Amino acid sequence: MQEYFLNLGVPKEVFDFVIMPLLIFMARIMDVSINTLRIMFVLSGKKNIAPILGFFEAMIWLLAIGQIFQNINNPMSYVGYAGGFAMGTYVGMTIEEKLALGRVLVRVITPTPMPELIDYMKDKNFRFTNVGAEGRYGKVNLLFTVMKREDLQEYIEKVKTLNDKAFYTIESVKRVSEDDLNVMEDRPRFTTKVWSRIRK
Repeated sequence: MQEYFLNLGVPKEVFDFVIMPLLIFMARIMDVSINTLRIMFVLSGKKNIAPILGFFEAMIWLLAIGQIFQNINNPMSYVGYAGGFAMGTYVGMTIEEKLALGRVLVRVITPTPMPELIDYMKDKNFRFTNVGAEGRYGKVNLLFTVMKREDLQEYIEKVKTLNDKAFYTIESVKRVSEDDLNVMEDRPRFTTKVWSRIRK
């Protein structure tokens, strides 16, 4: 690679202290971003996608670390490597957030029942469980539901609209009993969503 740039007339100092660190920086962004997505798919139980991402992650990492060893005396290579790792973490988290894949468990706790929220969930065809419970200050109402992450933001906004003091928690869900029925339905949605994000 160095010979290629030198043949183009790029000075060796520019290659060593600018181009090579930038290449390492970009490679680390790619492999760390893929690693973040791979972990997300592992936690979601996506056995077909995670190994493919793992292959490309390892390949890019080997290319990056190989350049580090070839430029072991160049401190800018270390800066590019560490900076790419940091930026790759941010980029991976941003992509994962935009894709909004998987399902989450949402618990909403309020002092009194929320019939408007229940009607909203019925309209959206969400499955839920509504039970009475005992809290620190007396009786409370506890509402459970599992939904796709892409629906989460709208749901939370609805909860806040109906009761801005409602207490809620959100947890990732690896698998639900209906996954065997929905797995084929989710795959084209994932492909469509990825391509739509890439085109933007």
